[in-house]
Amino acid sequence: MQNQDARLPHAKTLLRILSSAVVLAAIITSCAPDEPAMPELSFEEALQEKLINAKAGDVIEIPAGTHEMTRSLSLNVDGVTIRGEGMNASILSFKNQVQGAEGLLVNANDFVLEDLAIEDTVGDALKVNESENVIIRNVRTEWTGGPLTTNGAYGIYPVQSKNILIEGSVAIGASDAGIYVGQSTQIIVRNSRAEYNVAGIEIENSTFADVHGNIATNNTGGILVFDLPNLPVQGGRNTRVFNNDITSNNTGNFAPEGNIVGTVPAGTGMMVLANDSIEIFGNRFTDNQTTNVMVVSYLVTGLPIDDPNYDPFPEAIYIHDNNFDGGGEMPDFGPLNEFQAATGGQRIPDIIWGGAILPDEEGKPSLSPSDILCLGDGGMTFANLDAMNGFAAPSLDITPHLCEQPRLSEIVLPNDAGAE
Repeated sequence: MQNQDARLPHAKTLLRILSSAVVLAAIITSCAPDEPAMPELSFEEALQEKLINAKAGDVIEIPAGTHEMTRSLSLNVDGVTIRGEGMNASILSFKNQVQGAEGLLVNANDFVLEDLAIEDTVGDALKVNESENVIIRNVRTEWTGGPLTTNGAYGIYPVQSKNILIEGSVAIGASDAGIYVGQSTQIIVRNSRAEYNVAGIEIENSTFADVHGNIATNNTGGILVFDLPNLPVQGGRNTRVFNNDITSNNTGNFAPEGNIVGTVPAGTGMMVLANDSIEIFGNRFTDNQTTNVMVVSYLVTGLPIDDPNYDPFPEAIYIHDNNFDGGGEMPDFGPLNEFQAATGGQRIPDIIWGGAILPDEEGKPSLSPSDILCLGDGGMTFANLDAMNGFAAPSLDITPHLCEQPRLSEIVLPNDAGAE
């Protein structure tokens, strides 16, 4: 048996070899170049990543500051809230946008956007498509260069959606409509401001809407309620427009050529086109220089109709208990200019009706004038332009339209905690 002391030198030699290897490895490691650190995501990249990875119940915060965006943002996850620190504090600026059209495109239910601004998008600022239970609160959309044809078409733009609440918001500079809800149902637009758009607030091809407590000023047309042909959803009806300030909507029409709102005369306070069952009350109309309220058939646009299912005639328009102050001094609509000239330069009446009624099989009017337009009190001036006869014999006789209609019902949304 070998003595243990005889084995010690071998063990010491092995220990020295191992120690040297450790030291050498440390030296090699210390001399190796550092691995590159992962680059930090830009704010834009981080925000889009949050939108892509969002889950129901998430709240995505937009901090104060102006955040430069170069590409469209999108969200298609239900139950998400995007929240800033105020419409003048948290700003998403798309003035250097190089990709996409919208600022933010949403296709999601139970969606909330609040307390932020979207500026200078190439196309629409905020588009919400095919969504249900949507709240847009204290949001500003704006094109900061003023009213230009090159601005995006729509500011706040829900379409083909249901249960939509827009409140406390601001829309400025859209080359089509600042606040627009189209082909949708169950809608409230309240306590918002639309300024320097072609159309301030527009409800189009939609049903069951309340538009109230808003300010529409310095647009081409303050508030529009339209029904148009060749759209998937038609038959607009049941809209109440009440307790709004509709003032000095005299900005020249800057819509791109071919847009239907390009036919809206500058100086139009409110225009109802081919829509049914509309109640207009409690509004304050001031200094809209073409006319304060115009109710017309689609035929007045002069555009062809190639949609066999489309009804171009308005019906059951009920206007009552509004306040009118000024307006109608400088119309921007050929038949009204002729009317003014023929009446010695007097101001255009508060309410203008085109005079077109759906004809029956014999070519005679199928409804009475009061079935088309009902004026609930005599505290307004009125003119029938006689459009069906080429504007040949306009009339100031309000008597056929003095009547009352059943009041429309209040719109109540399941997602509106502040319902009155």
